[in-house]
Amino acid sequence: MTRASERVVKADGTSPWPALWALVIGFFMILVDATIVTVATPALIVAFGTDVNAVVWVTSAYLLAYAVPLLITGRLGDRYGPKNVYLAGLTVFTLASLWCGLTTTVGGLVVARVAQGLGAAMMTPQTMSVITRTFPAAQRGRAMSLWGAVAGVATLAGPILGGLLVGGIGWEWIFFVNVPFGVVAFVAAWRLVPALPTSRRRVDLVGVVLSAAGMFLLVFGIQEGQKYDWNALVAACILAGAAVLVAFVWWQGRTRSEPLVALSLFRDRNFSLANVAICTVGFAVTAQGFPLMIYAQSVRGFSPTEAALLLAPLAILSGGLAPWTGRLTDRLHPRLIGGFGMVSFVVGLVWLALAMGPDTPVWQLLLPIALLGISNSCVWAPISTSATRNLPMDHAGSGAGVYNTTRQVGAVLGSAGIAVLMESRIAALVPGYGTGTGSPETAGAAGALPDALREPFAAAMAQAVLLPAGVLVVGVVAVACFATPRHLQRRDAVQQG
Repeated sequence: MTRASERVVKADGTSPWPALWALVIGFFMILVDATIVTVATPALIVAFGTDVNAVVWVTSAYLLAYAVPLLITGRLGDRYGPKNVYLAGLTVFTLASLWCGLTTTVGGLVVARVAQGLGAAMMTPQTMSVITRTFPAAQRGRAMSLWGAVAGVATLAGPILGGLLVGGIGWEWIFFVNVPFGVVAFVAAWRLVPALPTSRRRVDLVGVVLSAAGMFLLVFGIQEGQKYDWNALVAACILAGAAVLVAFVWWQGRTRSEPLVALSLFRDRNFSLANVAICTVGFAVTAQGFPLMIYAQSVRGFSPTEAALLLAPLAILSGGLAPWTGRLTDRLHPRLIGGFGMVSFVVGLVWLALAMGPDTPVWQLLLPIALLGISNSCVWAPISTSATRNLPMDHAGSGAGVYNTTRQVGAVLGSAGIAVLMESRIAALVPGYGTGTGSPETAGAAGALPDALREPFAAAMAQAVLLPAGVLVVGVVAVACFATPRHLQRRDAVQQG
């Protein structure tokens, strides 16, 4: 912890940093579990004697159960207290992790992963809500930089940790490892996280039903569209989900009781723009890894662990630079730090796409990946801080729920979008892989490709990397339009006076 961070104190004279460190232990676990299973897919197919489509649901079920309730669980934190909801969610998540490791059928594992996802959905908004309610607005950037660094590093650490555990002691341990960490996280949060004031308000039951139904239909349709070849049923799910969410927004504006999401939140320009930006970041962070991992294993012949280690510079730089960028976020306009991060994110992805040849030296791949680490350290804190800086304290949980829902929907869109583009590019560029080959993930699953196919396959994966770069351009525009934060307006007024 830096000296600057030690000077951040609450009104009662105590530091909010211990509470934040306690919360990010659990936050790290739930985000690692979003990606850790992908490396274990072959081991799970063998262990349960099933096919890839069944095992894909081990990840899909978790992401679906995680994304759908976020609007609701954010509001629960306002009503029952973020500490209480976080501890309840952590308990569910930890017990479900034990259940996952002990299960003997793929169906049982999917059900246990649903329970894990629900626990994660209860926890995530509370971490952001506690930051909003315990750190002064002018000093929130450093806290959000830690929160963002954990989010970025955890997403990237999942495949690395999964590869080490599956290769070393077995697939069960990608779940068992959560149990001791869960116990430590529970004790730490119980002792260090303050019991914050609650808002005793009515529960918007109609809003709960509409938001849950709409999010389920939309996320399910997007998440499973590639699997079902975007057929009429998938299209119907997406359209129905969008329609139900429109009805939800209409109801939130009409209801006279306490709405689940106060639409007044979106009157704040930075909150609205930050949601647009974080959606593109969620898209890019999720999408960037798929073509790179397939390229590394299919074109270069790397093992899953070796392929995952290509992302090590990204994770190290993203986490290591986060405290520095957090301090700058509190002092400078968020569009400066965030804009640099977003633009360098785009440049890093384009650079990586240009470098992904069949025989490119590894160090030439690591350079753009390192730039992606620098860019990631510069995007999370400015965007997150801009989203929460002006939120009313009694809507902190609701705002965090909206923000995290937007981020997760971006991740689902990234996963679906990159799968479609990879399949399209493989069909167009790789001879023999145009029809009947299954998903892009299975196209090169047997190991390194024949020499004749390595160059076109590398080109297909490189072109796919350009998709998240293009989506991030929207985020660049959103960050460039951030308004000057109020604490900087007051500082400038004092200096001018």
